[in-house]
Formats: sequence, C-alpha cells, structure tokens
Amino acid sequence: MNMRFLKEYRDGNLAREILGEIKKISLKPAKLMEVCGTHTVSIFRHGIRDILPENINLISGPGCPVCVTPNKHIDEAIELCRRPDVVLTTFGDMMKVPGSGSSLAAEKAEGADIRIVYSTMDAVDIARDNPDREVVFFGIGFETTSPTIAAAVLRAEREGVSNFSIVGAQKLIPEAIRALLENNEVGVNGFILPGHVSALIGIEPYRFIASEFGIPAVIIGFEPVDILQGIHMLVKQIEAGEARTEIQYTRGVPPGGNPHAMKILFSVFEPGDALWRGIGSIPGTGLKLKKEYRRFDAVGRFGIEITGDREHPGCRCGDVLRGVKTPLDCGLYGKACIPENPVGPCMVSVEGTCAAYYKYGMRRSG
Repeated sequence: MNMRFLKEYRDGNLAREILGEIKKISLKPAKLMEVCGTHTVSIFRHGIRDILPENINLISGPGCPVCVTPNKHIDEAIELCRRPDVVLTTFGDMMKVPGSGSSLAAEKAEGADIRIVYSTMDAVDIARDNPDREVVFFGIGFETTSPTIAAAVLRAEREGVSNFSIVGAQKLIPEAIRALLENNEVGVNGFILPGHVSALIGIEPYRFIASEFGIPAVIIGFEPVDILQGIHMLVKQIEAGEARTEIQYTRGVPPGGNPHAMKILFSVFEPGDALWRGIGSIPGTGLKLKKEYRRFDAVGRFGIEITGDREHPGCRCGDVLRGVKTPLDCGLYGKACIPENPVGPCMVSVEGTCAAYYKYGMRRSG
C-alpha cells in the first residue's frame, strides 16, 4: 500500500481491512514478540491485542532500555552521586528506578546534586561551566541514543573538558535477540523488530533471525496501521512456512541504516559483554569505551565496585523482559508495585510492560 500521510497510518477503515486479511490467513498459533517498548505501548494504546485472532499471541520482550538496566548500574550511579564533588546527570526516566536500597530520586531528596538533562551535550555544558566539579552522565539506551553519548565524549575530548565522564550502560539489540532464541524459553514464531533502533543499524544485523533460526522478522513502525501491516507480513510468512527479514517501516528505516551515526558510535565504543536484567551477561551486547577514551569511564575513574546479585527477590520484571511471564503473573503487580510506588523498572518506565498493563487496565481477575 502506498501511503504518504500520517493520518493514513491511523485510518480505521484501512486498519479493519488489514485485520480482515490477517483473519483470513491466520490459522496456525503464532507467538509474536515485540522487541521495543514503544511498540508495547502503541499496541496497548490502540487495543491491537484485543482485536487480533485468539491464535495470535503478542509477547513483550526486552525492548525498554530503562527496564533492562540491572541494579548494578543504578547502584553505581547512586554511589557516585553521594560524592560531594560529583554532579550526576541523567535522563528523567531513570530517576524513580529503584536500585538495591535507594533511587536517584531519593538521593536527590537527600541533597545529592542530580540534574535531569535532555541531551548528553547538556551534560558536557554543565561540566564546562563547573570546572571545579566532576560531572558524570549516567548513560543508558540502545543504538538509538548511544551515538549521542559517543558524540559527547568526542566533544569533551575536543574541548578539553576533563571533568566529564560517563557511567556507560548502553546495550545493543541484535545479539540480545540471539540470546533469547538460543534459550528458546518462549517458542517465538516471529519478531516485531524496533523501528527506532533499526533507523540506525538498518536490516543487516537482523538477518540471522531468519537465516540461522528460521523465524520471520519484520521491522515495523509504531502507528496502528503500521503494526497491523507488520503482523500481516509475519503471519503470511508463518502460514507459508517461510522465514525472511523484512522492512514494513520503509519511510523511517533505510536498509543500510545511518552509517554516519554508527561510525561516530564505534569510533568511541567497542562491543563488550553486558548485564541485562533478567537475562544475565550477554556477550557482544554492551558498549565499552575504547582504550584511548577509557579516562571517560566514571566507574573506573572513581574506583566504584558493585558486586553480587542485587535484584529485588519478589520482582518478576526480568521474567517479563524474557517473555516467560506477564505482569499478571507477578505477586507484587498492582499491589505493592504500582506506578506511584514501583518495585521494579518495568513499572517505572513509560515503555515498561508492567506500566503499560497497569495504565491500560490489565488487572487480575478475582
């Protein structure tokens, strides 16, 4: 379908037409995992789960960068912000995420100098304007935001801002999908791939999903017609016994991604192992500073050492991120864990699965 305007991707008649096509060909049971928190929220907002045939089961995966950040990194940031010489900067969605015994919001209430920024460049500006303070940026995110963190490091290097450093907790999506497939806990039949990340990395890093594991995967946009079109593409492949990696979101994702942004990213960082909440350490899914930029590593600079399993024993956020449980399976959900008093990050982030369930009225029966 050749659509040119945003309103067409929200057209109710067109959505019903695509849904009718899905129902015509959807015979086999299909578990489709969305690997993006924005997709999770959009699916709930537009009621897509409710209108699909019962044999199509949408499963939320590890697509929220706030949610997959383990307590270890949050505790590192908390340890740093307690130093009187440190100004900690971060994005606002990290403030309420609980660490092992505190949160950044709680530390700020106790007097820590924690500042919300809207860009990594804001953190560099703060460091430049406060040469007598150490300014640390708590950086999370996937390939979408990581090039901006690399650009901030390059700018600090270029301008001689020596009091700037980062807690690097960024992650790479494709190899995390590989880890899920190798564990095969859920039996996913198709992947709804993230549009934002894919605009940076393109389609090639996902080819292995179909070529090695024989599972269809489609990069999909975020409007209701986008999502239904993408599901239609997946269902057609599943019914035909085919497996390809395709792009539905052609208006936002060039096949080659954004080579310039990726060049900036990998001029500063190199792949390394990374801890994922609920999954553990996954090789090749983290970003570590290259040797020539290692002095910008705040954890190393200040000698911060956080060890051991520090997750809340009752929180099932990790299981939700792997798709093996839903929020309704967690004994804390909707009781001890609510948006005003979150126990885990899946209830904090606007893209968290628990937050989406809660906001759109998914409650336990009885």
